[in-house]
Amino acid sequence: MNEEKYKVKLDIFEGPLDLLLYLIKKDEVDIYDISIERVTKQYLEYINTFKMLNIDLASEFIVMAANLMYIKSRTLLPKQEQPPEEDVEEDDPRWELIRQLIEYKKFKDAAGFLSQKAIEQEDYFAHAPEKPENLNQDPAPLQDANIFDLIRAFQSVLQRFEESNDLGDIVDDRFTVADKIETLLDHTKPGERKKFLSLFDDATTKSEVIVTFLAVLELMKMNQFKVIQSHILGDIEIERNSSSKGSLYQTN
Repeated sequence: MNEEKYKVKLDIFEGPLDLLLYLIKKDEVDIYDISIERVTKQYLEYINTFKMLNIDLASEFIVMAANLMYIKSRTLLPKQEQPPEEDVEEDDPRWELIRQLIEYKKFKDAAGFLSQKAIEQEDYFAHAPEKPENLNQDPAPLQDANIFDLIRAFQSVLQRFEESNDLGDIVDDRFTVADKIETLLDHTKPGERKKFLSLFDDATTKSEVIVTFLAVLELMKMNQFKVIQSHILGDIEIERNSSSKGSLYQTN
């Protein structure tokens, strides 16, 4: 396999507004108080990481990046070129984006609420038996981490390496995605859970980090690995599907 031509195609991406809401939540700021300069910088860092990993992005992500840079440029206009004080709220270049985020969050929250209600309804029957006494004593289930959580954790791993090589190319022939998939499966038993960061403990180059991360993404696509968190923005763990057995690359 030519790793330089390796391209990741994922069906687990959400849209650019999801990424913006994620960045706002991560910074623990109100939507009305977002810093365009900060959120634009963070958004572009994610876009650059996607490109570095050769991940296919929907055009909407690029359009949003251009829109953010445009809004940022307007906020940097000299004071004398800003709108009159009484029109600041209407002409605030952030306002249209803020309005989109608020409306999108309303629909997203409503969809999540209805989805949760549907799941709860599945537990109701016409003649339900008595509830066991220890029904509510089980710990709350861990939630799935989204792709943005995963990219954030990956970026933190990259910070450990300050090499001068170009991150856009994977040039170290010692590591391939197929090999790393094999290694991850060999060292992770079905049902076993590991800290995401521990997968990179033995990595010695950025190239190896990148290939390992691509292998994790592929294993997620193959339903071999599940990515979970104990709480929002918390530490990420990798859990191997308990029903998976052996290597995907065994030969007769």
